[in-house]
Amino acid sequence: MARQTLTPREDRETFEVPLEIRPEHIDANGHVNNVVYVGWLQDAGTAHWNARFDEATRAKWSWVALRHEIDYLRALMPDDTAVARTWVGDPQGPRFARYVRIEDGQGRLCAQGVSEWCLVDAQTMRPTRIPADMLPTFERR
Repeated sequence: MARQTLTPREDRETFEVPLEIRPEHIDANGHVNNVVYVGWLQDAGTAHWNARFDEATRAKWSWVALRHEIDYLRALMPDDTAVARTWVGDPQGPRFARYVRIEDGQGRLCAQGVSEWCLVDAQTMRPTRIPADMLPTFERR
């Protein structure tokens, strides 16, 4: 059963990533294959992280995906354009929920997803509580 339509939070920045639909993304049914969406969820989150944090911070911390959940609502076809819009939820210790909407060129919701990510120390790979000073970076600008 599909969840409610995900809507960006008023207090969070919504980061936008254009998506490229490549020939290898198209499956036997003639539309973007479902596994491509998992990659797009990860790509959107990574692009947001890379755009907002400097190299030193990214060298200190890393993120590990714990789970992905996706609702597929409208097929993306080979000639479509698409964009991912992503934002984060509230930190829960070392974990963050990241939300992603995938829309076509007309702004119609095609898929939506929630990923759970865990912050880890990049050297030890041990989970680390999300620092309080990290959250303001994800707030609406």
